Amino acid sequence: MSTLKVDAIVDKDSGNTTTINGKTITASNTQGRNLIINGAMNVAQRGTSSTTGGYQTVDRMSVGFAGTDEAPTITQADVASGTSPYTNGFRKSLKIQNGNQTSGAGAADEMALTYSFEAQDINTSGWDVSSTSSNVTLSFWVKSSVAQQFQVNVRLYGPSDANQREFAFEYTPTGADTWTKVTKTIPGHASNTIRADNASGMFIQFPTFYGTNYTNNARNFDTWEAKNNAQNYKDYVSTWYTTNDATWEITGLQLEVGAEATEFDRKLFGEELRTCQRYYEKLVVKSGTSSLAGVVAVGQNIASRKTFGPIGFKVEKRAAPTVANVTIGIDAGDTTHTFSFGASTWGVVGVSTTSTDIGEADSLEGDFNIIAESEL
Repeated sequence: MSTLKVDAIVDKDSGNTTTINGKTITASNTQGRNLIINGAMNVAQRGTSSTTGGYQTVDRMSVGFAGTDEAPTITQADVASGTSPYTNGFRKSLKIQNGNQTSGAGAADEMALTYSFEAQDINTSGWDVSSTSSNVTLSFWVKSSVAQQFQVNVRLYGPSDANQREFAFEYTPTGADTWTKVTKTIPGHASNTIRADNASGMFIQFPTFYGTNYTNNARNFDTWEAKNNAQNYKDYVSTWYTTNDATWEITGLQLEVGAEATEFDRKLFGEELRTCQRYYEKLVVKSGTSSLAGVVAVGQNIASRKTFGPIGFKVEKRAAPTVANVTIGIDAGDTTHTFSFGASTWGVVGVSTTSTDIGEADSLEGDFNIIAESEL
């Protein structure tokens, strides 16, 4: 094996940079440049199908809807082999299948996928949101069963959520049921500001429909404007929304600093999962039938209150999470206790809300989940 040691490798003409396999190597196109978590849609801790709004299937992707006659179905779908995204290494997508909107497209109706960013991640990304010469580039693969124009909206939140500003643009897939690669470069603006903490600092929204309560053709594409909920978008084409079982899919979602869309920043599944667990984590406790098999943490009685813990999270959370109550068997099924949880960013302590005493030799048993959520 040989070792090559040089001071620099430079381009033969400019003397500044060179390329490898046709790519210029810069700080913005090395691993870690994608500011979006789970953009390949591979991680789905909660499940793979839902008709409920919010964070329900693919991690970090929230689908909201209102005014519908029938709820959509949101799934983590398989990307078909032989398609362009599949050839580029994508195996999963987020898919929205419309319900049957029998009353048509109402003024207050809406349906959209939203991705939210921690402010500090945008603030320290290298994108100067207040400079017209500083850019980020958004790219994604998208497919719709209905050929029509769609829109996208980017919103920035200034300090204390003041100075909210938006940038909207449109895209049209090349045809029905045809995967299309969309790329959009977004500059900063002198009026833009962004907060610098762990709260939401920016979102990107991908509607399949918005009603006229929120749209107006006075809205401009490709420019920053002050947020105005009466015109978040131009008037929205309603064909997809009024088509029963229409579908819309997205994968390969990437936002990177710079004016060029580079190849997708791929991560190992385990790495992506751990990043997602900053916002959502399910602690699965599986125990046997014996009293010893169910021990998960040190427990104690404090007067009439019963506690167990602490149980640490695998990944520190963005903020102190919400944790739902769980009902747990005690000592070989002699009784059950419902526990509420005090939570910090690092773990939980459970406190029984059941009046029955827990003996000193008793243990927790049975299978149960402790679910911690700290989404934006």
